[in-house]
Amino acid sequence: MSKNSNDVYVVCINGSPRNYGGTYKLLRIAMEAAKREGAKVKLYNLYELDIKPCIGCLCDIQNACRYPCVIEDDMKEIYEEILKADGLILATPIYWYSPSGPMKNFIDRLTAFENMIFITGRSWVEGKVCGLIAVGNDSGMIMVLSNLMIILNSMGFIVPPFAIAYFAEMGDVLQKDSTVFDAYNVGRNVVLAARIIKKQKALWYLYDEVKDVVKKLRKQVAEEAKRNANRVRDERFKAITKLLKESKGQ
Repeated sequence: MSKNSNDVYVVCINGSPRNYGGTYKLLRIAMEAAKREGAKVKLYNLYELDIKPCIGCLCDIQNACRYPCVIEDDMKEIYEEILKADGLILATPIYWYSPSGPMKNFIDRLTAFENMIFITGRSWVEGKVCGLIAVGNDSGMIMVLSNLMIILNSMGFIVPPFAIAYFAEMGDVLQKDSTVFDAYNVGRNVVLAARIIKKQKALWYLYDEVKDVVKKLRKQVAEEAKRNANRVRDERFKAITKLLKESKGQ
């Protein structure tokens, strides 16, 4: 166990209706690995909570979507824990190439943190680390994991190396060595990455700080692209003209 006991806090989200199935089992493996690395962990089973769907406030007024969310439900407690956390591990069953409904609602509701970039200048989950687990009976794991990685990265989460685990077969997930080891490393690597990132204290997405720089770069790149386009057009025109002349001479 790490000497830095409990210096990292990881919130674990079970998106399965079963606290005995494959999704839960792999999540528990990841949790135990995180604890062995010295992290504090907390588990939420979404099917035991009242997590209402997002109502898309930002579609009416951009700044209306913010923390605290206007919806009153159990997400209020999870929001507070995520703000305290350094890492997040999401585990979901695969339902028709997608995460479970409650997991999708949970992810949509994280927009209240991400949209703070338009209100306070940064996403409130920026720089937090995330690991992912997906379990199904036959297929769809790559689609689920790819979708989740894109969404979470767009919110500001960091997915470190070897922080995904999946199983898409019939049978007991604990009987497949490679998957169990993958799950263990999800928990371990979320903690390792969170510990490294906490020391950096970096601001990952810049906006106000680089407005003048971006303005100059826009002009610079536009002029460069125009020069390149003119050069390519001239070269192609000369090549076509040459071909036409050669074809007439034959």
